[in-house]
Amino acid sequence: MSHAPLDLLQGTLDVLILRTLTWAPMHGYGISRWIRDRTDGVLAVENAALYQALHRLERKKWVRADWGVSDNNRRAKYYELTPLGRAQLRVETDVWQTYAEAVHKVLAPSEV
Repeated sequence: MSHAPLDLLQGTLDVLILRTLTWAPMHGYGISRWIRDRTDGVLAVENAALYQALHRLERKKWVRADWGVSDNNRRAKYYELTPLGRAQLRVETDVWQTYAEAVHKVLAPSEV
């Protein structure tokens, strides 16, 4: 299966990250791995795009970061969803569900 085009991924990356962080705080690699695993490898997040998005989400106060120790005993920055980020996720989820339903209607076989 091919990977999603980068421009599509950039447009959806914020909401994917916010959704991923609803489960628990994670470091960048964990976020990337969770998205890849959850989408059966269809969506692969490039490191540069991931960290640009994480910094953007921090500036918006949708996530916060703290240093911790990863599973392999390395120092890693862990990102956590904030209450503001959780509220934004609800908004973004509604927008994406409406968008996906509209696209599905266009792509579905016509009854003509």
